[in-house]
Amino acid sequence: MTGTPRDPRRKEPDRLVSKVSRYQPLDERSHPAYASPRYASSVYRSPREPLIPIRQTLSELTGPSFGPEILLPGDADLTSNAGTGSPALGERIIIGGRVLEEDGRPVSNTLVEVWQCNAAGRYNHVSDTHDAPLDPNFLGAGRCLTDAEGRYRFVSIKPGAYPWRNHYNAWRPAHVHFSLFGPAYATRLVTQMYFPGDPLLDIDAIYMSIPSAEARARLIARFDHEQSRPHYALGYRFDIVLRGREETPLEAL
Repeated sequence: MTGTPRDPRRKEPDRLVSKVSRYQPLDERSHPAYASPRYASSVYRSPREPLIPIRQTLSELTGPSFGPEILLPGDADLTSNAGTGSPALGERIIIGGRVLEEDGRPVSNTLVEVWQCNAAGRYNHVSDTHDAPLDPNFLGAGRCLTDAEGRYRFVSIKPGAYPWRNHYNAWRPAHVHFSLFGPAYATRLVTQMYFPGDPLLDIDAIYMSIPSAEARARLIARFDHEQSRPHYALGYRFDIVLRGREETPLEAL
């Protein structure tokens, strides 16, 4: 063995300090608490005891992974992927953006899935008993992979508001659910996207469960005129940042 042992009191070289300092600390106020009193059901289903970390094994770290082989043509177009030959009913929209790391690096080849209710505020699911009409031409789900620059794009219809039983006369604002998969199933992240100017946001218990107003604003898409298609659909921009001070609030179910 050559050389002398490193003195633990010695400062690291500037080049190492600068490399580490570019990573941002997590802002806890950017994420909802497990139990939020205004979001009534979260109080009953949230953990009562400290969480027990489970050691990941090779199977969680290596798979399953999701690549181009799971995609079908047209998966990203929710207005037509029901396969009926007729378009979905409602106001057509285009949702696009980028998936980014905390330092702005794009996250490529990541599976992005969306699901939402239809224009009348009803999900195509057996558990949804809202008496709004179903649209046989709208499945309410789509998927795509991000490109080399972390970009994704969906064509859909603007979802409607719908009632829920959290409190008296409660209505959920229009929203789209997002799911992102990393290199393995255990890396799945889930969030929601909302629309600008929605009057229901300030009284929505799920949206307001995020303590920071600045963080809540990251869940609101921006109108994007450049992404809009003439005589066809309005465009919205929704970037997703995976971690750091600008992290998109996650697990906002």
